[in-house]
Amino acid sequence: MTLLRSARFPAVVLLIAAALGLIVANSAWGPAVDHAMHSYLGIPGVFELSLSHWIKDGLLAVFFFVVAVELQYELTSGQLNSARKALQPAIAAAGGVLVPIVIYLVMAAGSDAASGWPIPTATDIAFALGVLAVFGKGLPAALRVFLLALAILDDIVGIVFIAVLFTSGVDVAALAGAAVAVIAFGLLSRQLDTRARVPVAVVLVLLALTTWVLVYRSGVHATIAGVVLGLAMAQRPALRVRHELEPWVNGIVLPVFAFSAALVPIPAVPLSQLSPAFWGVVVALPLGKIAGISVLGWIALRMGRREGTPPLAFADLLAAGALGGIGFTVSLLLSELAFADDAPLRDQATLGVLAGSVISLLLAAGLVSWRAWHHRRRTTTAPVTS
Repeated sequence: MTLLRSARFPAVVLLIAAALGLIVANSAWGPAVDHAMHSYLGIPGVFELSLSHWIKDGLLAVFFFVVAVELQYELTSGQLNSARKALQPAIAAAGGVLVPIVIYLVMAAGSDAASGWPIPTATDIAFALGVLAVFGKGLPAALRVFLLALAILDDIVGIVFIAVLFTSGVDVAALAGAAVAVIAFGLLSRQLDTRARVPVAVVLVLLALTTWVLVYRSGVHATIAGVVLGLAMAQRPALRVRHELEPWVNGIVLPVFAFSAALVPIPAVPLSQLSPAFWGVVVALPLGKIAGISVLGWIALRMGRREGTPPLAFADLLAAGALGGIGFTVSLLLSELAFADDAPLRDQATLGVLAGSVISLLLAAGLVSWRAWHHRRRTTTAPVTS
């Protein structure tokens, strides 16, 4: 369990799971696995989903719950608990969202792939922090704080995109029922520190499941249920639950999703014939993130020093931008949603996410290693004052 709570190991597991999914999809087992992913499970005539949907809509809701708990903490007690603290990473995050969108739309203009513009806006916080932990020994703590705030703000944008862009035909009654269940969940979670915590915990689980079913029935993407439950839960018990769920999310939820999302056959066509859904993501993830985050981050950091932290060098921001280009988990989900009715485009966008994230990972490893070496050398050569 300790390994699965670390920053490094889960990133490695996630990468292996995605690689395995890509290998399986392009092997003799590919058709059989694809058929299994589209097999329906549940209560016949009452509530059934394909295995693929159970993973994307069910398991991933647990991941979004954990993200929302961390978001709630950062907004109330952490790095984003004041407008002054949040302003500078928010500006950098805006650059890391807008520049990739512009690049993608320019490359996809006039094609059916244009609707995939949200895909390159995400940052995979687990991967980014994993690369930082592996290659960033000696980096200033301010860079990790900046990256964490940036990635959390990116998560907010991704959640908003999922909730707003990929919702249609809303069932108001189901959504109202979900709202009531969330309110009850939030109020009851305040009782988890009492002697009746076991029955309270059982009721909370039932309320969470009810919320998920109602959100799914409402037409809103079911992962949003995890978000609202994480934000509604009382902070102390929420942090404890997050701590307990973290190894399961890192060891099962995310690898299973990465494997299923990467089950994509590689098109047997020349690179020149791949659609803008592929090329737009491949270019926008690494280059768009680096340009947007570093340039707007540099401008933001010169608008005023952050509370208690020294300004970061532009080269440090280049490293943060490269880390931000590792889209992976949320980008894979966005590609599934953006091209839900167009399997060929969805597969090419997924390949674009995998390729763009790997390019960003390699760039980030190089830039982070360079900046870590620079900071270590500066520390060892600094004059000693008496």
